[in-house]
Amino acid sequence: MKPNRSVLFAIAALVFAALACQAVTGGGQDTPPGSDTQPPFDIPQPTIEIPSLFGGDVLLKDDFSSTSWGTGTDTDSSVEYANETLQFIVYTDNYFVWSTPDDTDYSNIHLEVTALNNSTDPDTSFGLICNMQITNVSYYFAVRFSGKYAIAKSMLASDDLFLTNNDAWAESDLIPQNAASYRVGADCEGDGTLTLYVNGQRIDSVTDTDYTSGNVALFTWSGKEPAGADVSFDDFEMKELP
Repeated sequence: MKPNRSVLFAIAALVFAALACQAVTGGGQDTPPGSDTQPPFDIPQPTIEIPSLFGGDVLLKDDFSSTSWGTGTDTDSSVEYANETLQFIVYTDNYFVWSTPDDTDYSNIHLEVTALNNSTDPDTSFGLICNMQITNVSYYFAVRFSGKYAIAKSMLASDDLFLTNNDAWAESDLIPQNAASYRVGADCEGDGTLTLYVNGQRIDSVTDTDYTSGNVALFTWSGKEPAGADVSFDDFEMKELP
């Protein structure tokens, strides 16, 4: 099921802050009800060390050893620093929460981040956002622990559009299922080309020219299992594309 997203704020105390973490309702494919036990907050996981395939000037690099991204916790989600990672835990099903490092507009960029899997729900989605114009208007690159993916476009007053696989989730043998960690990459090129990478391998590419610049963000999107979405991000890097 696709998200019909309306704007909500994940952390009420941070509504006034430029770096506030924001959330929007989202949808995932139907899954059987799961456990309602909250996953533990701090689970160490091995990371995948894959060298970047891309040159270019580094615009932003963060190992999350110091605080700069939007954080906060409420009844729907938690975004907090833990064990030198940025950890997202989502307590509400079908809920989309993101965090930004700053309020700068970027264009023609390559993004990479390592996502550590602490989740109990394989339909948890996670990934990267680029060219965010205003809240809920952006491109996002979603990967599921079940091996599915989407390159999508969020719009005001409209359902999100999956630009890949005829507006539906797609599967790729290049995305391992329920792995301990994933290195996710994305190109947001100046000509509108959008490309998703997982563990250094190209998964899919599309073209859309509606948004050419904007903020960047990390996100986690829960499935149907309450409190089943738990993703920690590490080793974020953003480079300028040639």
